[in-house]
Amino acid sequence: QVQLVESGGGLVQAGGSLRLACVASGSILRINAMGWYRQAPGKERELVAAITSGGSTNYAGSVKGRFTISRDNAKNTVYLQMNGLKPEDTAVYYCNADLIYNSGTYYISDKYWGQGTQVTVSS
Repeated sequence: QVQLVESGGGLVQAGGSLRLACVASGSILRINAMGWYRQAPGKERELVAAITSGGSTNYAGSVKGRFTISRDNAKNTVYLQMNGLKPEDTAVYYCNADLIYNSGTYYISDKYWGQGTQVTVSS
């Protein structure tokens, strides 16, 4: 009933830029926080950036000053602008949304994940 779909990943040289987008669809009543996480091979998934419904943001120290998270509440979409990419940014990037949706019987609060999009930065 709820789906998150990411786009915008790819292969880029060090120093380059990419813009990720994640669209949430379904019988959504409200989206609270949205965020981007990443997982590199052999490592745990980590928070990259998060944004509240009011626009407050939080960044991992390793991306602060290079990445910018934003959202369009009317489109249920969150973006991640990534500049100055480094090889260590290589990972699968996942979108996450804390939302309330209509199941048809109840309103349910839950967290959803997208399927992930690969970002590869070559040196």
